[in-house]
Amino acid sequence: MATNTGLQVITLPAEIIQLEKALGFIRTILESADCPPGVEQSIELAVEEIFVNIARYAYPETELGEVRLGCKLEQAVKHSKFIIAFADRGRPYNPLEHRDPDITVPIDEREIGGLGILMVKRIMDTVQYEYANGWNRLVIMKSW
Repeated sequence: MATNTGLQVITLPAEIIQLEKALGFIRTILESADCPPGVEQSIELAVEEIFVNIARYAYPETELGEVRLGCKLEQAVKHSKFIIAFADRGRPYNPLEHRDPDITVPIDEREIGGLGILMVKRIMDTVQYEYANGWNRLVIMKSW
């Protein structure tokens, strides 16, 4: 029999200084689910990358925006699934539309940017983006 905790949401100012609150929110849910440490570290790394990118780039420098972080844990007998949704009203931006950086090119010859979302795509099971009604929404999921 599967258990399904409802969506838990926290809204934070889109400031890098708020990252620890975002990670604490995630950790509390993962620890209650007996998430394996390696999986928890992967999820935290993805959350950090996405949260920091929203804080740095989603809003104009003169505007303090917010980030809504929603989590949902689905547990079954043999596996668990953790879904994290980020929402912001910043500039529309779909990170999945951009070509992944060529990591075979020497660092000093690569274009800047893209490594963080590439890492997120590789460590999470799914990454989805949509823009609707003035909201960017990026949803990531990891199973164990």
